[in-house]
Amino acid sequence: MKPAAPPRGKVTRVAVGVLIRADGWVLLADRPPGKPYAGYWEFPGGKIEPGEEVAAALERELHEELGIDIGPSVPWVTFEFDYPHAYVELQFRVVRDWRGDPHAREGQQLRFVDPAGKLPQPVLPAAVPTLRWLLLPRTVMVVGPQGSPGSPAGRDDSLGDEASRAAPIVVVDADWRAAGPMDLLSRLRAEPGTRNRLLLTSGPGAPPIGDADGVVLDAGRIADATHWGRGLRGAWVGSRAELQLAAKAGCDFVLVRSSKLAEELRLHPASLPAYFPCDRPPVVAPEPEPSPGQGRWIDLRPPGESGD
Repeated sequence: MKPAAPPRGKVTRVAVGVLIRADGWVLLADRPPGKPYAGYWEFPGGKIEPGEEVAAALERELHEELGIDIGPSVPWVTFEFDYPHAYVELQFRVVRDWRGDPHAREGQQLRFVDPAGKLPQPVLPAAVPTLRWLLLPRTVMVVGPQGSPGSPAGRDDSLGDEASRAAPIVVVDADWRAAGPMDLLSRLRAEPGTRNRLLLTSGPGAPPIGDADGVVLDAGRIADATHWGRGLRGAWVGSRAELQLAAKAGCDFVLVRSSKLAEELRLHPASLPAYFPCDRPPVVAPEPEPSPGQGRWIDLRPPGESGD
C-alpha cells in the first residue's frame, strides 16, 4: 500500500479495532445507510476526540457501536488515507479480549470473517491492505548462507491456533552471486513437514524469481520493490526515512534492525506491519503480554554474518 497524498485540509484521526477471535477470524461491520461508502465493510471504530488517547477512544467507540467492553488493545499499524469525503489517519489496534457479544447498536451488519477466506463485498479501500496483512505470521526467522541448526521447521506452535494458520517465514540472508545459497534454498524447500513455509531471499544479488517466495531488500534497494512482480516484499529498515521509502515502494512488511527505531514504533506504529528484533532463542515461550507491531524477527545467523 502506498502512502496517501498530502492532506487537502483537516486530518480526521480514527481509532480502529481489529477484534481477533482465538481461531483467527476478525470482526467486520458494514457502513449503514446515510454514511459515505454505505454498504462497504470495514473494521469497527470511530473518531478520536481532541486530547483523547487512542486506546480510550477505541474503548469508547466499541462500547457505543458494539455494546462490548474491551480488554487491553495493542497498537498495530497507523497510516493515512485520502477519501473523497475526508482525509483520515487510521490508528489500528488489535483486540483479543472483550466482554459481551458484539451486537449492532447503530444499524450496521456484523460478521466475523476468515481473512484467508471469502470476504463480504465490497470492502472499504483502507481495509483491503489490513486484511491482507493479517495473513502474515507473528514470527520471522533469519538464517545465513549455511542455514542454521537451530532454525525451526514447520509452524511456530508457541503462538497458538491463530498463528498456526499463517505459514512461517524464513529469510535466507546471503550473497546470492555465489551458488551455495541457491542450493540451500532448494534444501530448505525439500525439508519434510515444511511445505507451507515461505522462503524469502535477502542480500547481494537476491533473485527476483525462482524458488523464492519473496525478498527482503536492504535500504539501498528498497526502491526495487516496485519492480518485484510476485511474492512478498519486505525491507530492512533502521530509520523513519527508510520506513517511509518502504511504504512508498509498496512493501508488504519491514524488519526493524535499529533498537532506537523499534522503541519509537512501539509508541507510534509504522504504516506497514513491523517485526521487531528478538534476542530470545528460536524455541520461545508464549509472550507474557501482547506485543505491538506485527511481531518479532529472530536472528539465527552465526556471529559476523548479520551484516548490521
